[in-house]
Amino acid sequence: MARVRSVVWAMTILTVALGAFDRAVGRDGWVDELYADQSINPPTAHRMTVCYGFVCRRRYELDFTEQDYATIKAFFAAVKNSPKTERAAVAKTVAWFDRHVGPLIGTSKRVARADFRNFADAQNFDCIDTSTNATSLLLVLAEWGLLRHHRVDKTRYRGNFLVGQTPHNTAVLTEIATGQGWSIDMWTTNYGDPGEVMRIERWMKEN
Repeated sequence: MARVRSVVWAMTILTVALGAFDRAVGRDGWVDELYADQSINPPTAHRMTVCYGFVCRRRYELDFTEQDYATIKAFFAAVKNSPKTERAAVAKTVAWFDRHVGPLIGTSKRVARADFRNFADAQNFDCIDTSTNATSLLLVLAEWGLLRHHRVDKTRYRGNFLVGQTPHNTAVLTEIATGQGWSIDMWTTNYGDPGEVMRIERWMKEN
């Protein structure tokens, strides 16, 4: 009986420890908060919810196939032992994602920097859509083990009306070795273009 109690106690400690680790890497923190805000589930290795139509008012469940994985993995095959080449592969993956979902959800004619002023929400992404989608895609890449030099971080916001800066959100990668943050921004690019990647400090100052 004492042996059974010891095993149960050890398993309890392990479960608590794993839970604490899970929270430490954000799985119960900003990740859950981000998707709760949009009332969607976080992505898995096999599926993600695509947001479109502005502020995630329209959704599409994208299931990744073996061919999708092979295509994306090929982008990362060219990654050398440097964060820079990994970011280039991420930008290519964002372009692939955009072209892949365009015919499925009707966003093949989407334009850069779309918002309510375009009067075409059904065929466009606003920055809430793009930051959520890009973050989901990055989390999938991390789940697949393709991100070796970066971790996925919380989306960032800018919007200083005093200098004419309109509100905007972006997905973020952080370089593990240096702690440098990088924006992965789909909203500022046209349909099918690679995601715009820049240091987060520079992104914060852009208009």
